[in-house]
Parts: sequence; C-alpha cells; structure tokens
Amino acid sequence: MSDIRPFRIEIPQADLDDLNYRLTHTRFAAELPAETFAGKVDLGIPVPPGWEYGVPGAFVQPLIQRWRDEFDWRAVEKKLNAYPHYLTEIDGQTIHFIHVPSANPDATPLMLTHGWPSSFVEYLGLIDRLTDEFHLVIPSYPGFTFSGPTRDIGWTPERMAAAYVELMRRLGYERYGVHGNDGGAIVSPEMGRLAPENVIGVHVNQIFSFPKGEPGEFDGLSEQELAFIQFGQKFLEHSIHDFAQRAQPSTLAHGLSDSPAGQLAWSGQLLGTLDPDDILTNVALYWFTNTSASSARFYYENARGAHATEPTTVPIGLASFGYDFKPPRKFADRDHANIVQWNEYSEGGHWAAYEVPEILAADIRGFFAKLK
Repeated sequence: MSDIRPFRIEIPQADLDDLNYRLTHTRFAAELPAETFAGKVDLGIPVPPGWEYGVPGAFVQPLIQRWRDEFDWRAVEKKLNAYPHYLTEIDGQTIHFIHVPSANPDATPLMLTHGWPSSFVEYLGLIDRLTDEFHLVIPSYPGFTFSGPTRDIGWTPERMAAAYVELMRRLGYERYGVHGNDGGAIVSPEMGRLAPENVIGVHVNQIFSFPKGEPGEFDGLSEQELAFIQFGQKFLEHSIHDFAQRAQPSTLAHGLSDSPAGQLAWSGQLLGTLDPDDILTNVALYWFTNTSASSARFYYENARGAHATEPTTVPIGLASFGYDFKPPRKFADRDHANIVQWNEYSEGGHWAAYEVPEILAADIRGFFAKLK
C-alpha cells in the first residue's frame, strides 16, 4: 500500500474560467435543416430523427448553454470527492482509482471497468448497491481522465489488464472478480486470461465475438442472431468514433483538445441517451484532464495489438441490455470456454449502470453467487 497515495479532484479556477470563455465564444457548425434529410436516409441501424448525418446542433447547442450557465462543476467535484480516490504508478503510468472496501469481512473483491467515452463515474450508482457483498475497486482506464495522459505507446487491452492485475495485487486482493462494460468488456476477460489463479470470474455487458471468415461459421444461426451480426456490421460502418480513433487519433485530438463543443459532440454520439448532467460530467473530466488524444489511442492500439486466439477459461457471465451488441452464442463459446451465465434484458441499453443499475447489480450478484 506504500505505493498508493490519496487523491482529491481539485480543478484550478483558471481552468474553469478558460472553459467558460470557450463555451461563451463557441462557433457552431453550419448545418442543413433537419427537414431536408430526416426520414430520407436509411443507415440500417436505428438513429434518432435528425441524427442521420451525425450529432446535430439541436443536441449540442442546448448542452453547451447548460454547461456554461447551469452546470455547477464545483458541486460535481464535491460529490465526486465524497468517494475515496487514489493514485499509484504502474508500468510507468499514473493509475487513478476509487477503492470502497465493504464492512462485510467476507465480501468478495470486485473491480468495475469502464470504456470510452465513459469514466469511473459510470459506476458510482452501483457502489451502495454492491458494497454489502463486494469490496469495490473502480479504476480509470490508462490514458483516460485522471489516469492520463499516457506517457508512451503500446497501451493495448493486454497491457491494461496487466496493470489492473498489479493494482489488485497492491491492494492485497489475491482472489477477486471483474466486471466490464464497453472497452471494459474487452480488458476484463484479458485479466482472466492473464491471471486465472487470481480472477474468480468475469462479468460483462458485452461479449465482442465476431465472424472470422471460417467455413460454416454461420451454419445453425437463428434469424435473430444473423440480424444482430448485420446490426453490428452496420454500427461499425456508421461509427466514425471507432474508425477515426483507430486510424488517426492524434489528428482528431487537436480539435477535441481545443474545443469543448467538439469534445461534447464527439462524446455525445455515444452518451446521448443519458441524463444531461451525466453527459457533461464525463465530457468535463476528459476536457479538464486533456485526455482526448490518449483515450482515443486505445482504439489505435487495440486495432494493432497482438491478441491471444485461444479461448479464455475463467467463468464468464453476460448481462446484455436493450438493443446492445449481442454475439451469436456459438461465436461467444468459440472465444470463451466457460460461459456460466447468459442473461438478456429488454430494459436498458449500452450504459446499463446508468440506466438500470438495480438490474445490473442484481445480475452481478447472481453471477458471483454461482461461483462461491
């Protein structure tokens, strides 16, 4: 524990003043009126009316006004600082995390991992729902918010997993579970692959198992499973964040690092269904820490890293929500040899910890109860 130090979020007033100036002097994009294209463009995936060409001014402009005139960062900061934050150095990188031990001496250690463009804030609503049974560790991804910017290249999911395994070792946890959403659902299984003697099980909201072009791999798939494959393909074709951040993260980051409106629009393409203040809290964390570039590099590194091809062996549990990405079970079993729980819910969506925290918490509890 000597390598771990307490941390408080204290954004300098000069940074708040600079942000307010930029928000006040935002130059908004010249757009086509929504009526010129609404309902006339078929993207193959559901998008809100007016979003066919991307994030519209009708979304960005009210949030900029709210950010400038109503959003109270100091109140948010006080709320965030109510939780115990820490920093440590692992593999040459500052790692930020929240650590909330349970009062229950028999509690199971559990790490909760987020992805992009989310942050540790995603899991604050789960803390009171889980700490009677779990010691909670909620890290910020290397390169994201207070774990960034990263200082070198090569932060692949495997390297992130190794850093998280080391963090749990430093905290004195020999056996523990992991939960992941979005990018966290990529890194968390890698923790199980890297340290199967330590990881009790891995609970995720997505299993990212894709077609590999192998003969007969579509044989036996249901119409629903084929539809989800098509949905995933259309989503990737439409997901500029995925393509751009895989291709040229630094090019993109010059605009995001200089324009809070740009940062808001870029993050808002995926966070748009959340409460406005939850969106602004996440966007503000990236803005104040200037981590648009290093967080985007996760996509670049993941696309170019050398990934293991053998199946994972630790127990895996899936809780899939709404119309989120769902792989065919056949593909998931190909990549994970020990799936012990597979639950699909009509409620919620990609951000279940925000949208349906009680359902997600119950699913996590149920999964780890099976492993005792």
